[in-house]
Amino acid sequence: MRILLDTHLLLWATVEPERLSSRAQAVISDPGNELLFSAASLWEMAIKQSRGPRHDFEIELRPFRHELLNNGYLELPVTAEHALAVGMLPPLHKDPFDRILVAQSIAEGITLLTSDRIVARYPAPIQRV
Repeated sequence: MRILLDTHLLLWATVEPERLSSRAQAVISDPGNELLFSAASLWEMAIKQSRGPRHDFEIELRPFRHELLNNGYLELPVTAEHALAVGMLPPLHKDPFDRILVAQSIAEGITLLTSDRIVARYPAPIQRV
């Protein structure tokens, strides 16, 4: 199965794996799953870092991206198709980064892995862990 990790799960999986639920750990460590990260997640981290220090986003982004790629994650770019799909989503969540991740999961037919209960309410291929 192709799995797109939301931003927090992506950070936790690489920096603080102890924060992952046992269900998230099982999905992420399953060798049958293809793990992806969105360019939107790195964009979100860059924006949040530029606003000042935040404990949950203290990471050097270039090495982080290389670590993801070196560990077998595939990078999913944001396309115009993804941007247009955001406009078709119901207004359940206000965070534009979460909304683009949902749109990407729909457009690409990828399961979005999240711990966010609001994101999990979207009519999309989403697994809440």
